[in-house]
Amino acid sequence: MPADIDPTNVLVICVDEHNRNAMGCAGHPLVSTPNIDRLARRGTRFTNAYTSSPICVPARASLATGLYVHQCRAWSSAEPFDGSVRGWAQRLRDAGHRVVSVGKLHYRSSEDPNGFDPEIVPMHVYDGIGWSTALLRERAPVSPANARFARDVGWGHSEYTAYDCEIADAACDWLHKSASERSPRPWALFVSFVSPHYPLIAPEQYEELYPLDKIEMPVAYEPAQRRRHAAVAMVERALGYDYFESEEHVLLARAAYYGLCSFADAQIGRLLAALEASGQSDRTRIILTSDHGEMLGNQGLWGKSVMFEDSAGIPMIVAGPDIPACAAVDTPVSLVDCHPTIIDAAGVPPEDGDELLPGVSLIDLAVGARPDRTVLSEYHDGGSPTGMFMVRCDRWKYVCYPGYPPELFDLDADPSELQDLGQDPEFADVRRRCESRLRTVCDPEEVNAAAFADQAQRLTALGGEAAVLAAGDFHERQSHTPVPTTAA
Repeated sequence: MPADIDPTNVLVICVDEHNRNAMGCAGHPLVSTPNIDRLARRGTRFTNAYTSSPICVPARASLATGLYVHQCRAWSSAEPFDGSVRGWAQRLRDAGHRVVSVGKLHYRSSEDPNGFDPEIVPMHVYDGIGWSTALLRERAPVSPANARFARDVGWGHSEYTAYDCEIADAACDWLHKSASERSPRPWALFVSFVSPHYPLIAPEQYEELYPLDKIEMPVAYEPAQRRRHAAVAMVERALGYDYFESEEHVLLARAAYYGLCSFADAQIGRLLAALEASGQSDRTRIILTSDHGEMLGNQGLWGKSVMFEDSAGIPMIVAGPDIPACAAVDTPVSLVDCHPTIIDAAGVPPEDGDELLPGVSLIDLAVGARPDRTVLSEYHDGGSPTGMFMVRCDRWKYVCYPGYPPELFDLDADPSELQDLGQDPEFADVRRRCESRLRTVCDPEEVNAAAFADQAQRLTALGGEAAVLAAGDFHERQSHTPVPTTAA
């Protein structure tokens, strides 16, 4: 971090399943996000930000540790972060900072040394295990939640919107109280909302913002327009969610998703207003991000778990003291960059081994550093017959599937990713360059083997495949992780 930047408080705001483009500041013509837009005007928006893994549990482990998924080995939705890898929260706590979380963590348990004191209304994986059938990979049965995800769309309230209101209440209350507490070191507050995650049920007050005649159908939604890599097709079988019965049903789902984006924006607005009212805004740096994106029906896909931009791309905004205002940076960034950013912003001294971490400080990038970066997103979760490894190389996006052909997209000429150049002989040199860049980050075949080996051990610890199938999946009982019992 530049030597002339002073330590400040750090407020990390995480939303869940937020499509990178579904913000006014990203140029969306319809989605209303006035509070996020104001934050972007106050700071720097990173236009090519990516998740470390397009699924909740591994992405959040990566965010916690500053490591890629293959480094922290939280491969899947049944291998959650357990505090055994020391991340930014533990670093700040050990340095004497107040480190507090409010809302969704999706770690294993509050009993683990996660680094927060306290964890307020925390959501962790179901029963400390999570989605155990994810360990079966391509053998995973089709989730019964898929049809419910498609059916439960529209206007109203859900336990998730109630939970998000409770998260906002608790976080605002903490900010007001923190203003009266004297501490020699800055605090760090991690506030994590569930919206706009499924179920796609948004409060009625947002319905008038999104009339169905203003909603566009997804890109390449018709079956004849869809292009499927063989590995992606297997994920789609388990996680596709494409149970929509009509065009109107599809439009309603997209409208409700946009409504949830506006609802999440309103909770963010409450949080930022509380920070301002507490008198701490001018000494607090803010990071806004999401764990992953959302396909929204594009390519006929819903949810995440694939490497298309709608799934792997995420919002990333940094604002506060010394951060350039009204700025946009197109250097690729990742969730792994949050760790060094938080460490730098809070003024925590470096440690041996920091130079080995894959991330860089977003503050450095905001104030002008422009490294030639290769950022990685990887997937080793339910439905996948092999690992997925995605890297950005300038205009090119390359996806490696060990044992399967690669994909290559020219994001300048083909931003909707409709033309796969992965086997086009004209682009063989581009593929070689991209694969070389990927291999500077990891050996995909070696990582793929390690993931399957770890997951086989985890499956054995749970009693084996038959036991996991016999025990059933929490998705058979409900369609999403339950809110904590302390929540409304």
